[in-house]
Amino acid sequence: MKEIAVKKKKGWFYRELPFHIMLLPAVVITFIFRYIPFAGITMAFEDYTPLKGIFHQKWVGLNNYKYLFSLPGFSSVIWNTIFIAVMKMAGNLIFPVLVALLLNEVRARHFKKTVQTVLYLPHFISWAALAGIFIDILSPSGGIVNQLITALGMKSVFFLGDSGVFPYTMAATDIWKELGWGTIVYLAAITGIDPTYYEAARMDGAGKFKQVLYVTIPGILPMILLMMVLSVGNVLQAGFEQVFNLYSPQVYSTGDIIDTYVYRIGVIEARFDLATAVGLFKSAISFVLIMFGYKLADKLAGYKVF
Repeated sequence: MKEIAVKKKKGWFYRELPFHIMLLPAVVITFIFRYIPFAGITMAFEDYTPLKGIFHQKWVGLNNYKYLFSLPGFSSVIWNTIFIAVMKMAGNLIFPVLVALLLNEVRARHFKKTVQTVLYLPHFISWAALAGIFIDILSPSGGIVNQLITALGMKSVFFLGDSGVFPYTMAATDIWKELGWGTIVYLAAITGIDPTYYEAARMDGAGKFKQVLYVTIPGILPMILLMMVLSVGNVLQAGFEQVFNLYSPQVYSTGDIIDTYVYRIGVIEARFDLATAVGLFKSAISFVLIMFGYKLADKLAGYKVF
């Protein structure tokens, strides 16, 4: 019996070996570019000077963190990050659900597919390209958006230069970009609803609105809860590429987020120790939030990673 068990184990190993070999390059690349750089975390606790190397620096403990939290603008950077990220999370949850519910009621198949494709395309366009487009269309002088606003008798809005408007502009443009992706997720969830539920609702006299209210929404509620709790870990992810390509010094007070702050002090000002400290702080908070999100996903939606 033992020999048979050993042979089965060996057979399993040789049967799965091609898959492990196929996976090996990705594991090696991940180890090189994700795990080896962990050694650089020590810079967060050092008075770092590039000429000395990572392991030959003066150890300062938590002094970098004390200095960071004493900076007058650091608390506003954290607030800006949370504020923008939460708006994006809420918008990317609510609007895709509404659009998915509306598209589900469209019976013209070709029109439905066309709308889905048009909504989905911006997801594949980088913010480096979209930034130039938004700078043009949101321009306070010749942008099409402000031309429409002034045509309605209102004053033009400096969407990318007004510190009071900038955070909302970031949220709105991100929601527009990711609307198609979220819509596809919820449309897929809607297709998984048993059609007999709709038949029973129609037999009970329920119209389209009540069918959506009492059948469709409860049917996709687990997916909505899952997407909501999994997005908790993104509270400190306000979108570096988007903000970096669209912000300017005049909106730093409300538009500067943790990632752009790290870029400025780490790359431009060459304060690698402070930048590492900020990055480690963000990673630690995000890790805790992700774990919290997975716990909620398990309790509310029955979703488990392991």
